[in-house]
Amino acid sequence: MKAGQRVLRLRTRIVDESHLPRVGGAVVASNHVSYLDPFAIALAADKRSRVARFLSTQEHFDHRIYGAAMRRMRHIAVGSGGDGEAYRAATAALDAGELIGVFPEATIARSFTVQRLRTGAARLAAGCGVPLVPVAVWGTQRLWTTRHRELAQRGLPLTVIVGEPTFPAADDDPDYVTIQLRDRMKELLDRAQREYPQSGTGQWWQPRHLGGSAPTPAEAVALDAAENAARDRREA
Repeated sequence: MKAGQRVLRLRTRIVDESHLPRVGGAVVASNHVSYLDPFAIALAADKRSRVARFLSTQEHFDHRIYGAAMRRMRHIAVGSGGDGEAYRAATAALDAGELIGVFPEATIARSFTVQRLRTGAARLAAGCGVPLVPVAVWGTQRLWTTRHRELAQRGLPLTVIVGEPTFPAADDDPDYVTIQLRDRMKELLDRAQREYPQSGTGQWWQPRHLGGSAPTPAEAVALDAAENAARDRREA
């Protein structure tokens, strides 16, 4: 983790990592713009002398480049047949006092905005009685994201902002908790984008509403749907 940061010479800015608990379980819910987002959040956790394990799709564990690292770091695979086994593994880890990272969008956001969230993070935190910690990551998409891989770049700024935790109760409505979580993640991401030290005007890695050329949220949904349909046809 730190070796990768040194090799890439990343100018990492981590804000409010003290919101991550020093001990005990917590669900860390982050936006998702890059394959390297777990790496970025791990840097924040390391500043609290913590290790974060992530829920991730099985295809990431099978990836020829970073699959071995996913397995070595004991991240939790979510299979295509359902997430029951992964949910049980995450629950056991939280009960044991670990940090579990979740990307509630479930996929990388091509628009580089916060998409609609699934309720799994809220359900995990409420079911285990642990804090739910929102996080925003920005800058990782410039290195490796959907349709773009530019790992040869050096010295890029990277921002991780950790928000204040909430403590959802077992009888809270997970849909309502998730709506609140999305609002807080959007606020953190807006701040990260606003304070980012390099202009993204006209750039592919900047969202459209900030002057970049990334797909709009609606265009991103259409692109994802088209790719999923094409994959389903190949596998049929």
